[in-house]
Amino acid sequence: MHHRKTFFPALPGKKLLPAANSQFAIIAPELGLIFLFIALVSCTPFLVGLWYGEAGLLLPMASAPAGFGIIGIWLAGIPKVEGEARLSAALSAVALIWLAAALIGALPYTFGLNLSYTDSVFEAMSGWTGTGFSLLPSVDTTPRMILFWRSLTQWMGGLGIVAFTVALAGRTGLTRFRLYRSEGRSETFMPSVVATAIEMWRIYLVLTALGIGLVLLSGIPLWDAVNIVMTAISTGGFAVHSAGILYYENPLLEMLTVPVMIAGALPFKIYFLLYYKRKFELLRDRQAILLFTLILAGCAAVTLDLISISFLPPAEALREGIFMTVSGITCTGFQNADPKTWYGSTVMVLAALMLVGGSAGSTAGGIKLGRIILGLEMLRWWFKRLHTGWRAITPLRHDGRPILEHLPEYEVSKSMLVAMLFVLLVAIGTLLLLHLAPPGGFDSADVIFEVVSAAANVGISTGFVNPGMSPAAKWLFIIVMWVGRLEIVPVIALVAGAARRL
Repeated sequence: MHHRKTFFPALPGKKLLPAANSQFAIIAPELGLIFLFIALVSCTPFLVGLWYGEAGLLLPMASAPAGFGIIGIWLAGIPKVEGEARLSAALSAVALIWLAAALIGALPYTFGLNLSYTDSVFEAMSGWTGTGFSLLPSVDTTPRMILFWRSLTQWMGGLGIVAFTVALAGRTGLTRFRLYRSEGRSETFMPSVVATAIEMWRIYLVLTALGIGLVLLSGIPLWDAVNIVMTAISTGGFAVHSAGILYYENPLLEMLTVPVMIAGALPFKIYFLLYYKRKFELLRDRQAILLFTLILAGCAAVTLDLISISFLPPAEALREGIFMTVSGITCTGFQNADPKTWYGSTVMVLAALMLVGGSAGSTAGGIKLGRIILGLEMLRWWFKRLHTGWRAITPLRHDGRPILEHLPEYEVSKSMLVAMLFVLLVAIGTLLLLHLAPPGGFDSADVIFEVVSAAANVGISTGFVNPGMSPAAKWLFIIVMWVGRLEIVPVIALVAGAARRL
């Protein structure tokens, strides 16, 4: 029996593209628009440079918007192919966007401060991902234009590069939706992804303005307050002084910064419901309840350890316990204490809180409280099925709605996969780091703590991360920060796709 071949002629003026090329052509104009908007916003530090008389740094600073603009123009000029971008293509594209943001965002550090390119990429990746690790030789002597660039990258990266540009572009579509979701965002409190992104950025701007007003009550200068709040609400942690928050020796400032960090780690849906629906859901949202519960438990554990083991005065122990616990679980990274001076068990409590992280739908990193809640609900559902029998239909309730049939296993498997990958990332990163950079005066617990801090995009450090690390160790931290910010899966999709082509 003979099979007849069927040929589909190409449309006039059209070429039949290979699958990989067609996917690139579908998504390239969207990527070009993203890079063009990043280039536009990257010009903001020019205003700071002109205001503070740092005209000599305008050209080095221009390297970032120029780099983003060139890539954006090239991608936007690629003829668009109609079609739907596959999820794997969207995941890979988002991973590349964040990598390119760090590689190009590093240029002002290289040209303006004469940092090595490795150190510059480290600084840029730490900024965009909201980690807060720094390799600058002296933050105090760094020009204000560069310091504002660091704060701006954390502020833009807080809600996400794609979310930021989707809001500016004002157009929707399946490709843009998939890019948005691939960045680790899952908010759906508006009909479209563009409307959701716009509302999130409105909320973000309001929270930033309110935070600046609150922090100014501590008596610090406006410049310091603006930068602190930009990096606190984005749960980033960069500071404008080498000593960080401790530079000010101001307990009031520390306590006023605490609510700003918590505000960044709460689900933004709470603010949306409060403003538009006049519903106060803070005490009813399960992520918010778990966040405050872990903060109270963490504060109690850390404070008691500091009093009973480290023999700190109760007032000082409470001050450090509150601030460091909130900074850890919100993944902000501000420090008013040195964890290296703490007892090992205290450090591990803080590391566990850092790995858990803040709420889904916030600016915080880590595994996310939403996944922890889903895992606990799954355990409860599992044991309930043991009592009711496996043949009985027992719905899993999540966010107040039942999830029936095969979906409980599917939903939980997705969440638990990310949690497992986070633990695997920390384990592999630690093993590689122990081989690439022998701890020296640090023990293995310090190394684990630093890798957790990088993977969860926190930035609290025992001092292991420093400019004297080997280039291999620095690049390892760059990769861990990048992978952790994107919740691992987009980077796996990128690597898997590249491996298939090779």
